[in-house]
Amino acid sequence: MSDPKPARNPIVDQLAALADLPGVRGRADAVRGACTRLRFHEALRRRIPEAAAESRVRGARASAALDGVDYPVDLVRELTTGARPWPDELTPDLATLKGAIAATAESERVATIVRTAPLQALARLHVAAASPLVGGERPELLGRPRIAGEECTEFVDLGPAPDAAEVSRRLSQLADLIVAASAATNRVPAVVVSSVVHGEVIAIRPFVHGNGLVARALERALVQALGLDPTGVAVPEAGHVANGTVTYTGSSAAYGKGTAAGVGLWLGQAADALLKGVDEGERICDAVRAGRLS
Repeated sequence: MSDPKPARNPIVDQLAALADLPGVRGRADAVRGACTRLRFHEALRRRIPEAAAESRVRGARASAALDGVDYPVDLVRELTTGARPWPDELTPDLATLKGAIAATAESERVATIVRTAPLQALARLHVAAASPLVGGERPELLGRPRIAGEECTEFVDLGPAPDAAEVSRRLSQLADLIVAASAATNRVPAVVVSSVVHGEVIAIRPFVHGNGLVARALERALVQALGLDPTGVAVPEAGHVANGTVTYTGSSAAYGKGTAAGVGLWLGQAADALLKGVDEGERICDAVRAGRLS
């Protein structure tokens, strides 16, 4: 007697259906091919840590830019490495940049747990991203979702943020999605999973501060954890910047509406962003190989 077929997971079925939206699977195949090409770049034979570190610098700069804070990459690199000290008192812009740097750095560490403990990963990313934004004034906000009476004024183009009860419900669903998809990478392209999770965090806006920084750091962590870019050298955040902030905010708002067209629009732009992020990763590798990065 043959063994019974394993039960199908409805979450995986839904994600697989999203991958079959017009144009999505073709883009996902292109992303997978580009990431494979990046993985075998000559510079990554011995110098992955150096290239990955520069990816995090450029990723942090781009993530802050998507929150409206744009600093030169040389300055971001100096602040990241400690070559330039942070001022004693941070302006709001510098606080956003410091949060972007911290969250992007933390994304590499949480990549080891995000597939099995996604809410723990989310909390750690929020502590990193929001600590500079909150300062010492409201430390109770760090690492936990909004509770009743707490509002979020980020991504106002999406309309009012869900209330605390809805946040709790949807975060539980998001955690189930990540765990289920992590066990079904043969059915659901990794870029679809990372893009859906990114879009969901923006739509849910689970925190009072730092939702965009957390969403982008979580996308980066999943791209690495799901094996799409195991070296962590691609710069998906830079790809979103290259697509344009109008495209980023517009497609995330479309995703939040929940229609097939809106979700497909977001998945398409997110895949295009990762393709551009792989191009940025290759430029990093070329610079490392040529000795232009110390």
